[in-house]
Amino acid sequence: MTRSPVWHPFTQHGIEPTMKKVVATNGAYLIDEDDNHILDAISSWWVITHGHRHPTIMDAIRRASDVYDQIIFAEYTHAPAEELARGLIEISPAGLQHVFYSDSGSTAVEVALKMALGSFYNTGQRRDRIVVMEHGYHGDTIGTMSVGERGIFNTAYEPLLFGVDRLPFPEPGLEQETLDAFDQTSRSGGVAALLIEPLVLGAGGMKMFSPSVLRALCTIAQRHGVLVIIDEVMTGWGRTGSLFACDQAGILPDILCTSKGLTGGSLPLAATLCTSAVFDAHLSTDRRKTFFHSSSYTANPIACAAAVANLKIWSQEPVQSRIDRLTALQGRKLRRFAEDRRFRNIRQSGTITALDMAIPSSGYLADIGLRLRAFFRERQLLVRPLGNVIYLMPPYCVSESEIDRLYDAIDEAANVFIGTSA
Repeated sequence: MTRSPVWHPFTQHGIEPTMKKVVATNGAYLIDEDDNHILDAISSWWVITHGHRHPTIMDAIRRASDVYDQIIFAEYTHAPAEELARGLIEISPAGLQHVFYSDSGSTAVEVALKMALGSFYNTGQRRDRIVVMEHGYHGDTIGTMSVGERGIFNTAYEPLLFGVDRLPFPEPGLEQETLDAFDQTSRSGGVAALLIEPLVLGAGGMKMFSPSVLRALCTIAQRHGVLVIIDEVMTGWGRTGSLFACDQAGILPDILCTSKGLTGGSLPLAATLCTSAVFDAHLSTDRRKTFFHSSSYTANPIACAAAVANLKIWSQEPVQSRIDRLTALQGRKLRRFAEDRRFRNIRQSGTITALDMAIPSSGYLADIGLRLRAFFRERQLLVRPLGNVIYLMPPYCVSESEIDRLYDAIDEAANVFIGTSA
């Protein structure tokens, strides 16, 4: 077989098997070249919400492609972008009044950082520090690697990364340490923004914390004049049980980042929403205060049309009921491991569940991660553990029998790699 010239993301081609081709997708499944139907238990890296190829979104893409391709967004606007912006403002936390488009979660966060720093610079305030939470992940550009956890993902690029202030993760019983650290850091007066993944730190190991901690952090930020940037790239669009995770804390962020489920997972698109205060800090007759950010494919009309269709699905179909059903279903199935000593830190946030295999080797590079992926792949299940952390984040169309398959496979995996339950 001729070796493929394709370089896949997060893949060590020196040890991983040749990838099979997916020839079709449907509902909760990927269909490969051998006609295997693979249950997509992680929504194809957290993007597919309603299921693959939802007909409303596919129809919108077809209609838009009959009319549009890319349009320079620095010179013109178009109906899909305008309709989407108004729809996003309507469903987002109060106070977010402006929408800046980009094309991925990483760029949405880059935009947010530049908005925050630009706001203080343009108003003559010397605030240039960013505060983040340890174990966080915000993307793979230079800026988003800088604000993410330092380690194997970015060691080679350390000379390019800028410094940030890091808060300890609010472990159960130690939440006050996180709050005190943020309060102390903010007292310097030089902090521009707090950037945080709300309720669930995804790539950092599906680490979860309570809405009360998020609410308290935002209260501290407000007291010190620090902007709050909420990274809802993964947590948005129902994953934690509500449309946006920050809704559960009742907070009003200054800037909110969304991508992944924005188009239902069909096409790449991102949006960074901000308050009028952030926008107005860049509004001037002085061109030097312009927000200097763009990409060639900003606000692609076809992607925006897909996102508008996603908004219609949320307004016209019982999406929240599906989320509530899946949340309850996941909770019931997860309870089978409540007293199982083969697992630690069994947790759930809405439709997301996670549990750590009780083995000596942990961390992203733990060999168990590759072995578990192969184990699940053999059973036609797409599950990508984060080292010893097994998590499920299926699309909302998944059935109870399909969820049963996943939890039975997790139980079987523990039998294979650890032993039978005590």
